[in-house]
Amino acid sequence: MSEKKLKTIVVKFGTSTLTQGSPKLNRPQMLEIVRQLAQLHQAGFRLVIVTSGAIAAGRDYLNHPQLPSTIASKQLLASVGQSQLIQVWEQLFKIYDIHIGQLLLTRADIEDRERFLNARDTLQALLDNRIIPVVNENDAVATAEIKVGDNDNLSALVAILVQADQLYLLTDQQGLFDSDPRKNAQAKLITDVEQITDHIRSIAGGSGTNLGTGGMSTKITAADVATRSGIETIIVQGNRPNVIVELAYGQQHGTKFYAQTDPLESRKQWLFAAPSAGSLTIDEGASKAMLAQYKSLLPAGIVQVNGNFSRGEVVKIFTQAGKQIALGMPRYNSDALNLIKGHKSQEIEQILGYEYGAVAVHRDDLLIL
Repeated sequence: MSEKKLKTIVVKFGTSTLTQGSPKLNRPQMLEIVRQLAQLHQAGFRLVIVTSGAIAAGRDYLNHPQLPSTIASKQLLASVGQSQLIQVWEQLFKIYDIHIGQLLLTRADIEDRERFLNARDTLQALLDNRIIPVVNENDAVATAEIKVGDNDNLSALVAILVQADQLYLLTDQQGLFDSDPRKNAQAKLITDVEQITDHIRSIAGGSGTNLGTGGMSTKITAADVATRSGIETIIVQGNRPNVIVELAYGQQHGTKFYAQTDPLESRKQWLFAAPSAGSLTIDEGASKAMLAQYKSLLPAGIVQVNGNFSRGEVVKIFTQAGKQIALGMPRYNSDALNLIKGHKSQEIEQILGYEYGAVAVHRDDLLIL
């Protein structure tokens, strides 16, 4: 049968980690990060980078211009700095003969189901071909998206997209403390968080350094999203020697936020938060295959398509007796499903002229009710 799934890890680097508190990217520190990632990559781990630092890189490249504190200024710096940032990552990974691929996303790319699926497919294709995705917020075109903690939250959503096992949030702090360590020398590191409560949120405090846009509170929000989706999350100090490798191999550092006990179903609950855009009626054979054997829904089992929906929007799934048995995200839109319903999977490309796979709704995109 299929091989055991390789461990997938999303690693998010804050600006403070990449600059080491300076006003520009710290290349020796970034090289050390790349060395660790290269070691894991060569050992077979599937890795995704979510990187901050574009605005800091742009500011340094332009020799720290005096600009008004506006969204347009941040977009200007991000536009200039993004190419500088990706060049540094590319040059450093080239030392280890590792290819990277850049994705620039906004929250809208995640919230729109069609774009969500396109981003997911791209990330999976990169990983399947042993290319490390490097993801950043598309600050050059974003508006409201440029706010405190975008890349913390984005990293949690990217972790969901790639169905990651773990999310590491690297920062300039050791982890979450029971009080602000910058103000209280007696503050103690919280090593384990079973559940994110109002108390945990309250002690997270405000934003961090003035170099980046993230703070501990946004990391708690990101950890909440990720752990509810079945992804273990760790907040850890980025310049700790060999920290990424040690975390990947099970050593504990920083603050660990435990995943919910049923990761697949909790991930589906997040995916199916959207209202349904239509419905499918399926025959008895397809119903039995889904309910008893946990099979994907094939086009041959679809009897009727109702509504006008895009690929990846949520639809209700009914038996011919009118009983709703599932929610799902089809891999084809309503027009395509109307053409291929009742047909065998091998006929899809002949009918449509293209194909997104043999199934109408994959079992990983099904929530049985």
